[in-house]
Amino acid sequence: MKIEDIVTKLNRKSFTVATAESCTGGMIASSLVDIAGVSACFMEGYVTYSNEAKEKNLGVSHHTLEAFGAVSQETASEMSVGVRKRSGATFGIATTGIAGPDGGTKEKPVGLVYISCATPQGVFTEQHIFSGSRTQIRIQATKAAFALLERCM
Repeated sequence: MKIEDIVTKLNRKSFTVATAESCTGGMIASSLVDIAGVSACFMEGYVTYSNEAKEKNLGVSHHTLEAFGAVSQETASEMSVGVRKRSGATFGIATTGIAGPDGGTKEKPVGLVYISCATPQGVFTEQHIFSGSRTQIRIQATKAAFALLERCM
């Protein structure tokens, strides 16, 4: 489904969405605001690159960041829940990962991305391992975030 179709569906159902991005750096929000009519469904977006920003703006627990790291299923889930709660949106979409080319480890390689969608029915979080350049990883993560949002609708 194209982003335009997702926006149309959000508007038709009177759903709203907010974003919390780390590794995608605002790419999801930017893709949304490229679409005419998005102002009816896009509430707000955060780029929370640092752990401090995740805690301050999204309410991610310091304990979660210490125990699991910024790139984890737990952090992604808390990011999506936090942005949904703070914005009042129907859906909160969050991404956190390692876009590279540096920063990867054996346990958390470059391309590892967690994508989470908080919904009225619960939280759905996926793990992906993308490949390619930094930009290619960010684009793949953005597309996967929209695919998850579509499934959650």
